[in-house]
Amino acid sequence: MSDLEVELTAPNGRKYKQPIGLFINNEWVKSEKGEKITSINPTDESEITSVYAASASDVDHAVAAARKAFRASSWRDLPPVSRGGLLLKLAALMDAHAETLATIETWDNGKPYSVALTQDVAESAEALRYYAGYADKIHGQVIDTSPHKLAYTIREPLGVCGQIIPWNYPLMMAAWKLGPALACGNTVIIKAAEQTPLSILYLATLIKEAGFPPGVVNVLNGYGRDAGAAIASHVGIDKVAFTGSTATGKQIMKTASATMKNITLETGGKSPLLVFADADLDQAVKWSHIGIMSNMGQICTATSRILVQEGIYDKFIGLFKEQVRSVSKVGDPFKDETFQGPQVTKTQYERVLGYIESGKEEGASLAMGGEAFKDVNGKGFFIAPTVFTNVKDSMKIYREEVFGPFAVIASFKTEEEAIEMANDTTYGLGSSVFTQDISKAHRVARRIEAGMVWINSSNDSDYHIPFGGVKQSGIGRELGEAGLAAYTNIKAVHVNLGTRL
Repeated sequence: MSDLEVELTAPNGRKYKQPIGLFINNEWVKSEKGEKITSINPTDESEITSVYAASASDVDHAVAAARKAFRASSWRDLPPVSRGGLLLKLAALMDAHAETLATIETWDNGKPYSVALTQDVAESAEALRYYAGYADKIHGQVIDTSPHKLAYTIREPLGVCGQIIPWNYPLMMAAWKLGPALACGNTVIIKAAEQTPLSILYLATLIKEAGFPPGVVNVLNGYGRDAGAAIASHVGIDKVAFTGSTATGKQIMKTASATMKNITLETGGKSPLLVFADADLDQAVKWSHIGIMSNMGQICTATSRILVQEGIYDKFIGLFKEQVRSVSKVGDPFKDETFQGPQVTKTQYERVLGYIESGKEEGASLAMGGEAFKDVNGKGFFIAPTVFTNVKDSMKIYREEVFGPFAVIASFKTEEEAIEMANDTTYGLGSSVFTQDISKAHRVARRIEAGMVWINSSNDSDYHIPFGGVKQSGIGRELGEAGLAAYTNIKAVHVNLGTRL
């Protein structure tokens, strides 16, 4: 066996070969400095394995490979339908390796295996299929100006794209970025979060097997301060797409400005969920629970600020607590009955516990949870699902993104007050409105300052539909047809048909 892969046996008994190198130019290589990142199983705090971490010099090598591939006829002149065919092959390989990919995602990240398999992996493959279908439908237009000119536009790939993905949905975020970038004919350097380095490396083996030419997709692991910063600042990279925290997004934006890179940012959120008195309360409670408690609350669009109209406030709280008790089963993520696994790292675990203490100190009412959950063999980064009520808009837990199974519930009197409360935030990613008055639903949806509004649901995103935020929740859109715009330039061609000087 190569010294750039290790044979592992996951907690569910699945054996597989885990790559640990950097994937550059369709080859596995060690990092130049030999530095490694250790992946920790958040369920029991044990070490899984260590993988090579890229430095700036490794990024240089990846950029050189991606630039060469972008200019090579094997990719540049590949018919669009053939580019789509490669994406279809990759999607089929993800389906064939779905159980292994889901196993790695659960082991490395902590999310329930059933979710990783039926949602993360399945939807990642579907997103690739969606963009495969667009590969031969990316075209410009003819613009009629006069009989003396033929003018037309061409949508061209940007070039070499740096993509930095987060730890909460490693495979899904990779698919969201790789799909449109490759469909448009770009080449890619993609970096995983240092907290979850494993699944993207296994995906790289499938990218090679699918038949992508060398250098078209390069996969790196590395620390954000090293590899991430090198990607954002590299003069040979034409675009950076990033999903992660607002603070890091601001730094990437600042760094990328030195070379005026095209950027797409999907960053933080503190999304509101409004429940009006005329809402279907049963549905509002169930969707509210999904909106904040799924994926251990580690969702950028989590509807973590629940705003409930006064007349139903107490009843909603009672029903919501019961929903959490009956559905949010905390435990081993490989067990079928588990709804909530551990937080991804010790750092994230401690961050959530810190916000719990802040809520108590600032005078919010702790309705349930508010502590570490120690009933899973006494180990792991588990947090009891936490709900605070009587929360004021001045409190940290109301204003800041917690990124955990942590809901705050406040009340409002009128529609106008609800809108003001919803918009009183520096973020603007997602939002939800629950009402059976369809006129009110559309009226409120138009006034909420967010990139997405769900009416009578929460967080049921779809790869057919644009995804992104406003304010400090990001720049640009991913998914849907809109996601293609982030990966093409429009070139205008003017043909003189008779104007003579």
